[in-house]
Amino acid sequence: MRMSTAKELFEKGEELYRKGEALAALASFEKSFNLDSSNPLCRSYLALLSATQRGQLENAITDSQQLTGQAPGEPVVYLNLGRLYLRAGRKQDAVDILRKGASIDRNPEIQQLLESLGLRKKPVIPFLSRKHFLNKFLGLLLKKLHLR
Repeated sequence: MRMSTAKELFEKGEELYRKGEALAALASFEKSFNLDSSNPLCRSYLALLSATQRGQLENAITDSQQLTGQAPGEPVVYLNLGRLYLRAGRKQDAVDILRKGASIDRNPEIQQLLESLGLRKKPVIPFLSRKHFLNKFLGLLLKKLHLR
């Protein structure tokens, strides 16, 4: 039986993750990390999967935030941190970090995630709160009339 290299294990983990086999991907990333702990993308996927599979969300967010400083040119690090923020219910943080990742590289996964999140329009009457009944009513009315 042939020994796999860290790079092969990492690529296998990415493939498994894309197929939706998160637990198998986690095992592959862990093996890759044990052979070569210097790969920031591997650490990023490890953080994401440890949050989703093991419930270690806060540790994963902390690790991923550090990775954005260590590997600022890797959009996947920003993508995975954005996913973690969404899992934690921090939508605005997710949008901010995804925009940073999109400014580095036109990653289609980042673009797709940003589009799926959608952005809210400004309130119709900006000096009133978004929750004010006039803003709600006028927003719904204008949307129904296809004017907004």
